[in-house]
Amino acid sequence: MVDIAWGPDPGQRPNPVRSEAAYMELVRRRRMYGGIILTLFIVLMASGFQLAQSRNAGGFIDGLPMLFAFPAEVIAEAWQKRANLPGIAWDHLKSLLETVNIAAVSTLTGALLASVLAFLSTRGLAPWPRLIPLFRRVMDMARAFPEIVIALVLIYILGGGPVPAVVAIALHTTGALGKLFSEVAENADLKPVEGLTSVGASWAQRMWFGILPQVAPNWLSYALMRFEINVRASAILGFVGAGGIGYDLKIAMQWGQGRYDLVVAIFLLLFLTIVVIDRLSDYARHRLVKG
Repeated sequence: MVDIAWGPDPGQRPNPVRSEAAYMELVRRRRMYGGIILTLFIVLMASGFQLAQSRNAGGFIDGLPMLFAFPAEVIAEAWQKRANLPGIAWDHLKSLLETVNIAAVSTLTGALLASVLAFLSTRGLAPWPRLIPLFRRVMDMARAFPEIVIALVLIYILGGGPVPAVVAIALHTTGALGKLFSEVAENADLKPVEGLTSVGASWAQRMWFGILPQVAPNWLSYALMRFEINVRASAILGFVGAGGIGYDLKIAMQWGQGRYDLVVAIFLLLFLTIVVIDRLSDYARHRLVKG
């Protein structure tokens, strides 16, 4: 007689009761692990909050009612002087262009260096496979340090200005994009490379004609996304003396009450610029990836 549940093949049939028990045991184990992780997370959050509360000068809970006091004061004063905002924004347009230029140069430099490191650190594409770990550690080191730390060191050595910001952001961009570029290149089809190798093409020619056309859309998409991040990073570095509109915003905030219209005008100018760049980058990435 044929067992219609498990087919005509002879042999021992699986025990459905045992399978259900194993499944329930797996579910209970997952729930237990999830409960343990959740408990540890809550304990760490509570202990961290207590530590921060003890070291906070005024106390976090006591300061909560004042959370919106300063922004309300800034907005109220800026609203009273709202007629001055367009003129102030126009006066700081030059600083904004400096910030965008810092981000653009940093992104271009970092993307070029990242593309070279990506080819040198990708398995199956690298000309020196034994040096792949070395190039990967170089990228790890480049993105290990935040831009602001690198900029502070360079400002101490080179002085204030846009050059430390460009170097700091480009170095971090090299490490970040190099990792992303390498992951994209690992998924590329190697058949064009094999065909170029059979006709005697050099390594550079194989990368240029065999791999780059495949990875270019994703690489450009990642580079545009990084450009958005670098615009924000260059504005933040202005607070430590690296130039650009961030430096103007820092000075305006130091002046305090009476010049809050300047703070709001600079912030709105920076915010609108980031929004425009974000929308343009999204459109460009969509066209590059989707066609």
